[in-house]
Amino acid sequence: MTASTQLPATPPTPPTTKEHPAIDQEPQVPAAAPDRGRRPAPVELRADCIADSAGGLTFDLTAPEHTHASWSAALVLRLRGGDGADDEVRLPLGPNGSGRLRAVLPSTVALAEGRWNAYADLGDGQDPRRLLPGVNDLRSLVDRRPLAGIGRLGVRIPYATKFGNLALRSWLRGPHAEAGDILVTPDGMTVSGRLYGASPAAGAQAEARARRTPRSPGPAPAAVTVPLAVEGPDFTFTLPFGELAAGWRRGTEPWDLWLRPAAGAPPVRIARLLDDVPDKKQVFSYPALPVRAAAAQVRVGPYYTLDNDLAIRVAGPEERD
Repeated sequence: MTASTQLPATPPTPPTTKEHPAIDQEPQVPAAAPDRGRRPAPVELRADCIADSAGGLTFDLTAPEHTHASWSAALVLRLRGGDGADDEVRLPLGPNGSGRLRAVLPSTVALAEGRWNAYADLGDGQDPRRLLPGVNDLRSLVDRRPLAGIGRLGVRIPYATKFGNLALRSWLRGPHAEAGDILVTPDGMTVSGRLYGASPAAGAQAEARARRTPRSPGPAPAAVTVPLAVEGPDFTFTLPFGELAAGWRRGTEPWDLWLRPAAGAPPVRIARLLDDVPDKKQVFSYPALPVRAAAAQVRVGPYYTLDNDLAIRVAGPEERD
């Protein structure tokens, strides 16, 4: 699925709201000065990643000459910020031809949502070493369309952190509402997509909910709801901007988008996960259009959060995009 707008997309701009702290919180370790009395620094290990359409990943490591891996060697994935027993996954790392090592992360192995740092433990008594990214073959992730009836959807996308290390962005959702085409007009926006893990039924609707923080003025505005048009697992809805603008108080106010599959059913976050882009906030850019509110003329437009969830930003006249 591809994103489209009635107006041309504008170049990405710095976010005006913060859904989370900085994406990559890795400590930047300065390089140590050479010391002939110490052991040589560990060799760099680089991993190529190949994705399959089911959500699995294969890691092929290039092992420099004289690098030996023991029977206990493993590719280690660690959830950033996690300290529980399930926040580390070890995948057997074995030979795959001359100078190559391979590990496989099957789609059946669940990874909690978050960012996972990748390491290689060669079983040589040294600490696991951070892996560097090699060549990523993510063609099978582009416009990935799993079976609509799948109960839980796992998505893992490898990427390079801002310090140049290999990491995975993981999502684990069920049900999941995948956003597709987005058409933005001065009156509102139309969103199409597909629902996984649930079937739309009577009373299905989309909901825009104001995201509140301790600094948000006054009580939260009521959620804005609109009905869904459905055809099998595919859905479409049009959300007018007028009601969102009417609830504006000051500054920049974000609204999160949800889909309720049926009357009384738990809501499902609308997001765009099924492609090869790990962070869409700075890649997919949509116009913010002027809308008249009671207090002033505000600008309203959609965007993706740092978690690739779909949201709408209502910005006052004094705020920059």
